[in-house]
Amino acid sequence: MLHETPHRIGETVRDLNARYRHHGATAVLEKALAEHALGRIAMVSSFGAESVVLLHLVSVIDRTTPVLFVDTEMLFTETLEYQMELSERLNLKDVRTVKARPQALAEQDPEGLLHRSNPDLCCAIRKTEPLQRALSGFDSWITGRKRYQGKTRAALEFFENEDDLRIKINPLAHWTSSDLQDYITENRLPRHPLVAQGYPSIGCAPCTSKVEAGEDPRAGRWRDSDKEECGIHFVNGKMVRGKPADIAG
Repeated sequence: MLHETPHRIGETVRDLNARYRHHGATAVLEKALAEHALGRIAMVSSFGAESVVLLHLVSVIDRTTPVLFVDTEMLFTETLEYQMELSERLNLKDVRTVKARPQALAEQDPEGLLHRSNPDLCCAIRKTEPLQRALSGFDSWITGRKRYQGKTRAALEFFENEDDLRIKINPLAHWTSSDLQDYITENRLPRHPLVAQGYPSIGCAPCTSKVEAGEDPRAGRWRDSDKEECGIHFVNGKMVRGKPADIAG
């Protein structure tokens, strides 16, 4: 495992972005998985509405890449079934299910109703802390974040410095929604069953609702609240869980 200083991580990110600026998603992913400077790499996947694209790309390049799946124990049954279906179909060799510590749930959310009173704390316990714990053994991680997902992601780079902790890799940064749909169709990949039912963005069952025509795809996430992110991403050095001006959904 690499032991980069904060200065060195930032320098590595700048160098990688300069070198791979004009590459496509597949080339970036191929080079990232073979790049010594990135150390140990894991992919994090929600197995959500668009996840199959990046999962398929990883399976083609190196299906032994560790895939971290955070099971909040509040997911839709369809998501759990989809996760098992994709893992088998894509022949992913190292899918690791990550869950909250039982003690944390017993102390903070014994009745499973914390999402109603304090959704930020619920996400912290069920998603953020388990994922950060799982990522502690890795130097870099692959995400499915894209520029089109929000105005503050408009300048998203292939490589990011995650709060001087590790490097975040965004192979699909330049892809559009149409690119994703075309890729799924061309490769005959199975779609998440809830997409056809009006769920273009899928999180935990209690906090996800259907989206009407014309609404933002993420409108169904934490509807009628200021919350837009679960907290697994860092923005300006801070873990994202709310909706300050510098955060995109």
